[in-house]
Amino acid sequence: MRFQLLADRRSGFRWLSLLAAIILAMAGLSGKASAQQTMASSDKIWSGLKGDVFGDRAILADTGLVRIEAPKRAQDAALVPVDIYIDPAKAPEGVKAVTMIIDVNPAPVAATFTFGKDAGVTHLSTRVRVNDYSWIRAIAETGGGELHMAQTFVKASGGCSAPAVKNSKEALASMGQMKLRQFPAEEAMSKAEELQLMIRHPNNSGLQRDPLTQYFIPAHFVQKLSISQEDRPILSMEGGISISEDPNFRFDFDVKGTGDIRVEAVDTDGKVFKDEWPLEAAGL
Repeated sequence: MRFQLLADRRSGFRWLSLLAAIILAMAGLSGKASAQQTMASSDKIWSGLKGDVFGDRAILADTGLVRIEAPKRAQDAALVPVDIYIDPAKAPEGVKAVTMIIDVNPAPVAATFTFGKDAGVTHLSTRVRVNDYSWIRAIAETGGGELHMAQTFVKASGGCSAPAVKNSKEALASMGQMKLRQFPAEEAMSKAEELQLMIRHPNNSGLQRDPLTQYFIPAHFVQKLSISQEDRPILSMEGGISISEDPNFRFDFDVKGTGDIRVEAVDTDGKVFKDEWPLEAAGL
């Protein structure tokens, strides 16, 4: 009798294990199907969106001229790291601008970055909000007017309405403060010098609620940004609500001369923030 009970228990455990495996497999298939449906939905949004942003211009996909990287599943939907890479060998006329689009965000055009003619930018990273499962796209425009696109799919939810990290008083007290880190070529992630610009700003999306009143906090974000080496343009940006709180940009560039790095940012309230730093590039 004892051995029969043990056999029955073992048989029961096997059936439970099998049932659990079947449930997990079905959940995985369901999740995969849901992700595929979301990707298809995002593609449908893009088919209508690209005409609004680029008109009837042809967009070449996956040519290798531009590449975009982001985590497949975001740890924090309000702080999703994105890296954009440009291959200068595939753009003899250079790349003059890159537009980043997050298909399902309320304001899909996250930012347009414009590069100085001889800036030599090949890598740019920042942090964005992602409101739901979505393709994030980087569309590069060459000096000759061609459009090249790369895309990556990110699983995230609620990034645009996520509460601010800082309270409103703290955010206002430090708003506009800037910090610049400089990385000589031997310390940088590329062969050129790199800069990392950090700006204190709430960058409110307009979809966040005040924790006390539960009223929506008005949109208030860095709308324009320009970075130059003295009067030589390196990088400028026109941004929207998708750029995360306390905007952070890291990029490489070709140093020319010993001129200072100058930064000017303008937010949607018309406030202007400026700062300047001496160049600390290696060999100068």
